[in-house]
Amino acid sequence: MGSATSRDRLMKLLEPVALASGLDLEDVTVTPAGKRRLLRVVVDRDGGVSLDDVAEVSQAVSEALDAGDVMGGSPYVLEVSSPGVDRPLTEPRHWRRAVRRLVKADLRDGTSVEGRIVATDETGVEFDVAGTPRRVEYEDLTRGRVQVEFRRFDDAEDDGEDGDEG
Repeated sequence: MGSATSRDRLMKLLEPVALASGLDLEDVTVTPAGKRRLLRVVVDRDGGVSLDDVAEVSQAVSEALDAGDVMGGSPYVLEVSSPGVDRPLTEPRHWRRAVRRLVKADLRDGTSVEGRIVATDETGVEFDVAGTPRRVEYEDLTRGRVQVEFRRFDDAEDDGEDGDEG
């Protein structure tokens, strides 16, 4: 079930299910897990995915799988989640959802750029690279990764509630 054809069949079956729940289907993987298989379904949307969203789409995905034979007759475990911070940014919607985040982006010319995403539009991404604006078109990007920050940009201004001075 790990073949590209099987993955394509799962994507084709589950994409409308995710869309009906207001979500984008980001990925589907099937991996062996003992005598069973683990079916991982990754969904996302602008503004993020709540636990209620995951529960709703999990039920809908389960019903769609039960109604067809795409998983065959052997048992499987269904896991539905949102993408983690390590998910590569490859689609315009991924870049849009990372606005205000610090990102390292690989470019087609072999170089990279690291900066905070300020804005995105239909054709590219606007970065703040150490205080200097830099625009990169999607066609020049290969992929990006959100950088883990221990103090998020949103937390940059001290609200005085944590007891520190400053």
